[in-house]
Amino acid sequence: MKLLAIDAATEACSVALLVADTVYERHVISPRGHAQRLLTMVDEVTTDAGINLQSLDAIAFDRGPGSFTGVRIGTSVTQGLAFGADLPVIPVSSLGTIAQGVWRESAQEQVLSVIDARMGEVYWGYYKSKEGVMALQGTEHVSKAEAITPASGEWYGAGTGWHAYPSILQSAMQGKCVGLDTERLPQAVDILALAKPRFEAGEYVSADQALPTYLRNEVAKKQSGV
Repeated sequence: MKLLAIDAATEACSVALLVADTVYERHVISPRGHAQRLLTMVDEVTTDAGINLQSLDAIAFDRGPGSFTGVRIGTSVTQGLAFGADLPVIPVSSLGTIAQGVWRESAQEQVLSVIDARMGEVYWGYYKSKEGVMALQGTEHVSKAEAITPASGEWYGAGTGWHAYPSILQSAMQGKCVGLDTERLPQAVDILALAKPRFEAGEYVSADQALPTYLRNEVAKKQSGV
């Protein structure tokens, strides 16, 4: 399998390429310049692997939620590359990617991913490991930090929301948080882990259907009756 992953949904910017069992990756923390960095990173990892885009099986990308600008950039770059190389696309959640990173590094099987959404709100979702792949439990949300609903069991907290609202989130979780990674950001290498089984199951879309997920916009539409 040859699978490319792209992430630009937060201040992190990364690209990872899976070729058979080898992963080539680039990852930087940079609040600006994602578009230029992503294209350079794609060139670098494909050169390292000695392949071109046309030989890929698919492209996976971080669909959000996250920074509106970053999510749009990641989506646009993915669409452009996929159109040009006639490749299918696999959208992956930033919250799921964070949870997958926690599992990769510390094997935590239950993760509450929380991203700072600004304006006093957070994006959040519960993820649980199923044979090493983090799966969403229920739905993803955007809400005030204090409005997070505690789930049964114990959960590991990860993401920038925990850095922004540590005491509020701990209180909302009612003692069910067993550890924290407050600096955890999405990484493209973890998109690969989530995207591979989806590709194998035929869960991919065409480039024109590779759309971002903002959550905040979706909530606004529901409230206005759109």
